[in-house]
Amino acid sequence: MKKQFNRMKQLANQTVGRAEKTEVLSDDLLQIERRMEMVRVVSHNTHKRMVTCLQGHIGTDAEKRHSVPRLYTGNGQKKLPLTALSQAMVDGGSQLGEESLIGKMMEVCGEAENRLASELLQHEVQIEKDVLDPLNQLAEVDIPNILKQRKQLARLVLDYDSARARWLQATKSIISGTNTQALTAKADLLKEEVDEAMNKMELCKDQLAADMYSFFSKEGDYARYYVMLLEAQADYHRKSLTVLESVLPTIQAQQDRVLRRAEWSAPAACLCTLD
Repeated sequence: MKKQFNRMKQLANQTVGRAEKTEVLSDDLLQIERRMEMVRVVSHNTHKRMVTCLQGHIGTDAEKRHSVPRLYTGNGQKKLPLTALSQAMVDGGSQLGEESLIGKMMEVCGEAENRLASELLQHEVQIEKDVLDPLNQLAEVDIPNILKQRKQLARLVLDYDSARARWLQATKSIISGTNTQALTAKADLLKEEVDEAMNKMELCKDQLAADMYSFFSKEGDYARYYVMLLEAQADYHRKSLTVLESVLPTIQAQQDRVLRRAEWSAPAACLCTLD
C-alpha cells in the first residue's frame, strides 16, 4: 500500500514537473514499442476479418465440419454450405431415380460438390492452423505479454524515482538537521532501497529489451503468414479445378448418352400414339 502511494505521489510530481523522470528505453526501443502496438491492432483486425471468410466453424475439426449434411447443427455451429448442397442434390437425385436425366445429373453433380466440399474443408483447416492460429497468438498473447512487461517496467521506474527522491531529500536533511546520526541511518536505509529498486528496474529493462529486439527480428516470419494465406488459396483453387476437370468429361458423357436414349425412344412413343 505504501509503495502504491509513493508511486502515485511520484507520478503526480513528474506530471506537474516537480520531479525528474528516469528514461530507461532508447529511441530504438521506443520506436519498436510503437510498432508492436500497431502490429497488434492490425493483426487483430485481420484475424477477425479472416475468420468471417471461413464457411466452417472455427475451431471445429475437419470431420465435424463436413460430416453433418446441414448448414447449421442443433448447437448453432456452422457447417460447410457445399456439404449441405451436395447432400440436397444427392437426395434429390435418389428421389427422382436414375431413369430421370435430372435425377442422374443431380446425383453425379452432388457427388462432385461433395469432393469440392472436402477440398474446401481441408483448405480451411490448413488456413486455421498455418495463418489464423499464429496471428491470434501474435495479437492476443505474444505482443500483449511484452506490453505487460513494459507496464511493469514503468512501475519499477516509478519505484526507483520515488526511492531516489526520498533518499536525496534525506541527504539534504543531514546537512541542515541536528540529529545527524539518526538522519544518516535513515539515509543509508533509503540508499539500500534505491539500489534494490535500481537492480529490479535494470533486470526488467534488460528482459524487455531482449523481447523487443526478438520481436523486431521476427517481423519477416510474421509477414510470411500473409504469403502463406495466398499460397494456401492458390493450392485450394488448383485442387478444386482438378476435381472439376476430372468429373466434367464423365458427367458430360453420361448426359449425352441419356439424351441419345431419350431421342431414340421419342419416335417410338410417337408411333405408338399414331397407332
